[in-house]
Amino acid sequence: QVQLVESGGGSVQAGGSLRLSCAASGYTYSSNCMGWFRQAPGKEREGVAAIYTGGGSTYYADSVKGRFTISQDNAKNTVYLQMNSLKPEDTAMYYCAADLEYGGSWWEGYEYNYWGQGTQVTVSS
Repeated sequence: QVQLVESGGGSVQAGGSLRLSCAASGYTYSSNCMGWFRQAPGKEREGVAAIYTGGGSTYYADSVKGRFTISQDNAKNTVYLQMNSLKPEDTAMYYCAADLEYGGSWWEGYEYNYWGQGTQVTVSS
């Protein structure tokens, strides 16, 4: 049974930092793509960042480049999203997702086979 369990969300003031974690289990954690998405109330889901677990290539949305960093610990089958210089517009529910057959479109939610339950990030001004 595939499971993706997120943790690390919370409330911070603008300019602060948070680190999200996503622990994966139930499938072979290699040569696939792990992504972070977010969705704010009334807005469409947005791809934030992704990492190709096989080679470590990373991808970011323009809105978070230079502020967020995605990384992984292969020994723990865990992906992280370090979020620095947070802004109120980063407020959203953040989801981890696994794409077992990476097709190249990391930002497209339909590419992903499994999703976590989400963790809330709230940034106050």
